[in-house]
Amino acid sequence: MRAETGRRLNAAPPAPGPVVLVLGASGFIGRHAVEALLAAGGRPVIGSRRPGRIDERLPAGSRDCPRREAHLERLLRPADWEGLLDGIEVVINCVGILRERGRETYERVHHLAPVALAEACRERGLPLIHVSALGLDARARSGFLTSKLAGERALRASRANWFIVRPSLLDGDGGFGARWFRRVARWPVHPLPATARGRVAALDVRDLGEALARLAIRLGSAGEAPADRELDVGGPEARTLAGHLDALRRLHTARPALRLPIPGLLARIVSHVCDLFHVTPYSFGHFELLGRDNAPVRNRLPELLGRAPRAVGATRAKMVPRAAPGAVPGRAARL
Repeated sequence: MRAETGRRLNAAPPAPGPVVLVLGASGFIGRHAVEALLAAGGRPVIGSRRPGRIDERLPAGSRDCPRREAHLERLLRPADWEGLLDGIEVVINCVGILRERGRETYERVHHLAPVALAEACRERGLPLIHVSALGLDARARSGFLTSKLAGERALRASRANWFIVRPSLLDGDGGFGARWFRRVARWPVHPLPATARGRVAALDVRDLGEALARLAIRLGSAGEAPADRELDVGGPEARTLAGHLDALRRLHTARPALRLPIPGLLARIVSHVCDLFHVTPYSFGHFELLGRDNAPVRNRLPELLGRAPRAVGATRAKMVPRAAPGAVPGRAARL
């Protein structure tokens, strides 16, 4: 027993994990990637537009992480990334914009900056994990989708050590879109575009953060890289938008909502109005995405996690029961 204890005391400490620059670290995806990296022994570097003003958005334990200011709309040449990549071993790009604002255009943020980043990573021999989106299609017309698609094509054409991770619809605390979906799910009436026939495989953002962290640590520790460079990820169940809202609603009540189909032309007009005034997460891009499947044909999330993904929403077998007579309303346990 003593000899065994001595061997333990003399054992070398585990090697520190790789230094990972997380771009968009204060965003919905980025902050979960940072949290997962810290939990797995990685050394995240916070990349953000305002790194000194995001403490309330960052996970506990990340306050002492190094920070670097990154404005992707300005980083359009490989040389622009010079200082940002010093001392970095892996890069995770989680940056995306729902709507354009000033110089923050879809073309700059989703296409030109990632191309410049890929070339800068190639010059330094750094792996680049680029977070894109499922459902991109050459027939799309929205600037959000076409710029994402252009960014993916440019990465494929580069000689960088790139990996593209495409998540389906995300659920979780703190997300702009996720918060709206949860709110609408509680409404007694669900207004739905009549054209929203595509399926989504909603996944928990914590699972996406963990998957990105695990992949980054594998790449930064000279571990075996995935055989494929393009990884589609989603939750365990594919549903239509109506089915997704139903599943979220069943976390709170067994009473179904009334579905109100919105004609396609009207739904499209509303999406443009939302884009114009920057209200609600609904956009023309979402209008196009909801018309076709946004679920992975081959889900790589279980492979990246090494376990089954978390369920999003409630299945019919796990519905919140109706309150018994005399029960206090609103006290049903969340499943």
